[in-house]
Amino acid sequence: MKAVLCRTHGLPDTLELAELPTPQPGPGQVLIAVKAAGVNFPDTLIIQNKYQFKPALPFSPGGELAGTITAIGPDVKGWTVGQNVIAFTGWGAFAEEVVADAIKLIPIPPGVPFDIAASFVMTYGTSYHAVKDRAAIQPGETMLVLGAAGGVGLAAVEIGKALGARVIAAASTDEKLAVCREHGADETINYSTEDLRERIKALTDGKGVDVVYDPVGGIYSEPALRSMAWRGRFLVVGFANGEIPKIPLNLTLLKGSSIVGVFWGDYARREPKANAKDLMELVGMMQAGTIKPLISARYSFAQAAEALNAVMQRKVTGKIVLVP
Repeated sequence: MKAVLCRTHGLPDTLELAELPTPQPGPGQVLIAVKAAGVNFPDTLIIQNKYQFKPALPFSPGGELAGTITAIGPDVKGWTVGQNVIAFTGWGAFAEEVVADAIKLIPIPPGVPFDIAASFVMTYGTSYHAVKDRAAIQPGETMLVLGAAGGVGLAAVEIGKALGARVIAAASTDEKLAVCREHGADETINYSTEDLRERIKALTDGKGVDVVYDPVGGIYSEPALRSMAWRGRFLVVGFANGEIPKIPLNLTLLKGSSIVGVFWGDYARREPKANAKDLMELVGMMQAGTIKPLISARYSFAQAAEALNAVMQRKVTGKIVLVP
């Protein structure tokens, strides 16, 4: 089988497409023929040895996939050969065949294509955990989403709207903001051409936002925190900008606000039952059309470096996938 392989830590151009033996499922595992694999920002970190999870070399990146079960290991119940599934793997998904733990599978909803299924778990799982659980957002509250046209950002826009919030989407181009409006954003801010704080002040009549969803970091985090309402919740989701901001903590005192960490991967590991419930609720929302994952591009495995570079350079709207 072919697999995208990371033999040494580095940037995407160091990856290679290699021929490897087909893996065999062990106890509690299944073998999946991969039909599509989602590409996410953590994939760009894990190959540089900058992520929380650090697999031994060599390994294939890729944290989520959709495909068909082709073999079942011992002690697996409830799954059958030929069943179409979504799997969260952490890494290893950029391969034609992947072994996954059966407890980390969910069935692909009827009528959902493989590429949509493969782009669903990590972004929507992260944003649902962030907005519903960590922020405990309430109907009528206002949420600002930074980097709103990216994978997790666009998911947060949709989920915020589904939970009854007023959503302000912030992104770097008018084209990206148009996509945000198509996915439910009530208001938009182009932070390349507009003053973020002044625009938030105008859109909220000076009250500020109740929740900030920040997967970007960098220069916009502090002005967003300064623009929060009383008892606001600032969600630290990631640092796609590459810069971890240094926040003056007196701002949280003055606002009576909270800075809340969001680490969905560890949430899924530590609280698997709660995460499984979240994912099934998200599947129901997707079946109902409440959330509509956007695939903006599809790449072959041979183009994995190109796909990951697009993510690193923040050129992606919605999600992109690798297709064997």
